[in-house]
Amino acid sequence: MATTIKCAFCEGEGKDPFDLLSPLSNCLVCNGSGITTVMEPFRKCIYCGGKGINPLGARVPCIVCGGKGKYHCDCITRCKQCYGTGKSGDGLPCSLCGGKGLSK
Repeated sequence: MATTIKCAFCEGEGKDPFDLLSPLSNCLVCNGSGITTVMEPFRKCIYCGGKGINPLGARVPCIVCGGKGKYHCDCITRCKQCYGTGKSGDGLPCSLCGGKGLSK
């Protein structure tokens, strides 16, 4: 089942938060609607902290949650490689859990 949530990348404004193309550009994630959907069960994105923005400083959506700030996950066990941080030593998403911090 899908649930409608506020777009984390644009904070529900529907506009590109970084004005990359122009101040009138629509959000890449929600296409200007300010809302998006995520499949249940879902969790807050560990990698970006639920902000939807790539934590490596790039002005693009998070590569783990796609900018939604949440992702579908029925995982329950903390990742043994990143210990639940979702990040590898170089700050990229953990290769074992894909940046989710959890595994099955």
